[in-house]
Amino acid sequence: MSSRKGRVVVALMGLLVLSGCETSTKLGDLFHSKTDDQPTAALAEAPPGAAQPPASDADTTGSIDSDKTDAGLLGGDPNDDLNLGKKQYGAGNFGLAERYFRRAAELHPRDAEAWVGLAAAYDRLRRFDLADRAYDQALAIIGPTAELLNNRGYSYMLRGDYKRARATLLAAAAKDPKNQYVKNNLDLLEKSFRAGKAVQ
Repeated sequence: MSSRKGRVVVALMGLLVLSGCETSTKLGDLFHSKTDDQPTAALAEAPPGAAQPPASDADTTGSIDSDKTDAGLLGGDPNDDLNLGKKQYGAGNFGLAERYFRRAAELHPRDAEAWVGLAAAYDRLRRFDLADRAYDQALAIIGPTAELLNNRGYSYMLRGDYKRARATLLAAAAKDPKNQYVKNNLDLLEKSFRAGKAVQ
């Protein structure tokens, strides 16, 4: 009889915990982001010249130092907001990726990977004002890492701001001279500058 009461108490506690998760889903899309139908260089597939994607389990070169974030908060559950954001980003569903990354950043504001993912999603949605805010949040948490500088440099390239893109990418290269993403972006910047076009 007492084991049955114990199971009921555990079940009720589980329901209380789950009911607390509803607050983030009620926020809706605060930013009313709209997607851009123009093709852009896919960040998730990392073709030559692409920016570094949000770090994933398979991509350790771009991972964020866990000691500078809320270690263990995100990334362990394949269905948490961070991993769902990565999946949607990789599938090219940048509006959905933005929602998941934003929710991850709201729930875990010290998780730099969530902010970097959110910034990358905003870049793909061409919401550069919001991307800058997300990059600033990540910068405040982890500082100017090569990954962060690389992604921000790519963001400037998308806008056609070659001067800031070059300065930012050179700073990324100084921090990690062997980083292939940075090298690719510097090559892409040179080609784009010669063609006189913003990166598509």
